[in-house]
Amino acid sequence: MATEQRPFHLVVFGASGFTGQFVTEEVAREQVDPERSSRLPWAVAGRSREKLQRVLEKAALKLGRPTLSSEVGIIICDIANPASLDEMAKQATVVLNCVGPYRFYGEPVIKACIENGASCIDISGEPQFLELMQLKYHEKAADKGVYIIGSSGFDSIPADLGVIYTRNKTNGTLTAVESFLTIHSGPEGLSIHDGTWKSAIYGFGDQSNLRKLRNASNLKPVPLIGPKLKRRWPISYCRELKGYSIPFMGSDVSVVKRTQRYLYENLEESPVQYAAYVTVGGITSVIKLMFAGLFFLFFVRFGIGRQLLIKFPWFFSFGYFSKQGPTQKQIDAASFTLTFFGQGYSQGLGTDKNKPNIKICTQVKGPEAGYVATPIAMVQAAMTLLNDASDLPKAGGVFTPGAAFSKTKLIDRLNKHGLEPRKQTSTAPWISASGPKPGPQLSQTGPGVGGPGRPGKWPCWSCRLCGFAAV
Repeated sequence: MATEQRPFHLVVFGASGFTGQFVTEEVAREQVDPERSSRLPWAVAGRSREKLQRVLEKAALKLGRPTLSSEVGIIICDIANPASLDEMAKQATVVLNCVGPYRFYGEPVIKACIENGASCIDISGEPQFLELMQLKYHEKAADKGVYIIGSSGFDSIPADLGVIYTRNKTNGTLTAVESFLTIHSGPEGLSIHDGTWKSAIYGFGDQSNLRKLRNASNLKPVPLIGPKLKRRWPISYCRELKGYSIPFMGSDVSVVKRTQRYLYENLEESPVQYAAYVTVGGITSVIKLMFAGLFFLFFVRFGIGRQLLIKFPWFFSFGYFSKQGPTQKQIDAASFTLTFFGQGYSQGLGTDKNKPNIKICTQVKGPEAGYVATPIAMVQAAMTLLNDASDLPKAGGVFTPGAAFSKTKLIDRLNKHGLEPRKQTSTAPWISASGPKPGPQLSQTGPGVGGPGRPGKWPCWSCRLCGFAAV
């Protein structure tokens, strides 16, 4: 991707927002990565020079880099001022858009980037926005040769690339995958900034328009390979993980399905069915979440109900969301595990009349999801755009992470920014077409190498063929 004509390779738009400040810190780390062979000129952008300056000063103190503020450009622009967005886009090779909810503030940034020849990455978890942008702007972005890639944070790089990783590790044809997200918190519990809460409220409150959008797209069904993946009950028990689970209500299913469609239609790869769940622990947690869910689904249907949900996030979410967001101690102590259970057919076995005869289990492990894993994923997606141009789709366009990065080294980049690879011995049996046999677990794990201020690890991509019970 050409960068010589632009003063900044990366511009973090919304750098003074809650998530934007963490993305700013991550770009600052990338700037001094010892493996970098070239400069990384970058800038922060937003409405207030004073707030942007404070974010850079905070990052400089946290990372032990007193000269950081003088090394980073500052661009003043505003969503409400299209001309200022144009000026920002003209100066950037890739814009990292951290301003949400994206259904309200995302489209003007995409429009400015396409018209001014900049690529754009966002961390939206809003299916309606993501699908609408692809419908409206894919051809325009392709004509300009720029890449618009949404959902490039925790929603939904681990799930999207995790399915691709699982497929690549399958010795045969992978036909279906279920993922189970487990969030681990420390003694001070879990907290999420209410910006994510607001996006969920607006998304659930506008489900009818999402259905209309999908009906209007008139997409042909993707072929079903193997038995149809059955949906679990709204509350189900996962024997393999020994806990209850509920459907994951984020963008993962929407994003993975769009990726699988792209891979089938453009690369003639066998499509994989997908379902996503989140583990909730024991029966006490189930009851708590049931009440929270009922409150949410009732109030989100009405305008005044949505106003109450937005005004009192801590109360209606039973303490999971707050206007303050997590403390640094909460962030440092949190992590996630995303486990994939897949099934398919061994090489040479037909998929028409036979039952699936192989199963595979893979995992992605990482640090706190929203404000550590998300910035790392977003920044490494941007670095992949800058450095792996020959492995991207030939023309530009609006893509999911899996569609854009399936042939790149993004997973390797994520590994290098959190852990060292090593092999471990599996305690679970392998299972193959001929029957179970012991064998090693192929995994990549190790201590974090992220540098000052980066807690935890990102990510562990591990794989084993295992004898879990069929579901």
